[in-house]
Amino acid sequence: MSSELLVSVSGIRDTTVDLADSFLGELAERDVPVSLLVAPRMKGKYRLLQDPHTQEWFRDKQSGGAAIVMHGYDQAATKKRRAEFATLRAHEAMLRLVAADRVMEESGLRTRLFAPPQWTLSEGALMALPRVGFRVCADLTSIRDLDRNVATRTRVLGVGEGFLSEPWWCKSLIMSAERIARRGGVVRLAIKAKHLERSGPRQAFLDAIDVCLYHGARSATYRWPYHHDVADAA
Repeated sequence: MSSELLVSVSGIRDTTVDLADSFLGELAERDVPVSLLVAPRMKGKYRLLQDPHTQEWFRDKQSGGAAIVMHGYDQAATKKRRAEFATLRAHEAMLRLVAADRVMEESGLRTRLFAPPQWTLSEGALMALPRVGFRVCADLTSIRDLDRNVATRTRVLGVGEGFLSEPWWCKSLIMSAERIARRGGVVRLAIKAKHLERSGPRQAFLDAIDVCLYHGARSATYRWPYHHDVADAA
């Protein structure tokens, strides 16, 4: 059974879009498609709707085969030191999802794929997603097909976005990616765009991708419907 490689980049905005663009060029050389995690709002009063250059960049990459995945609304902690969707009840989550969905539609980036900030969401948020029309939720430990109520159990290996970026962690990421690829599993590699500026995490991330390709991993993006040979009931 062949393994699958899913690569995603988050935190793309006016100050990091050039870093992401150069990194996607390196992925293209490897024929590795990418999933782009898009947040309508970020820290520092960033608003996607006020950034036409980054909007255009996202649309251009989407037309070239990248997957657009909604990544929360404003990524603000709803409780101290907890990610945006980590503790929300269904109604509260729905309000944020609807607001984010409207922004995504206005920017031409509407999607039925969702990944919560820091990959963490509450049961209430999970209940709200299909009510707003989302078909897939990629969280920390699984990729959920919300229509079929089926989950593929696979954990994110990341740099930033709740994960560390120290050298020992980057080495562990490469080793974990290789182990999963050799066993025919789903390798999910995720990096926050600002860490692409640092040569260590960037190279480690590329090394993890290369070792997966060496072991025959098939590159893909988050998508609906999502199928893989290793699946459990959600």
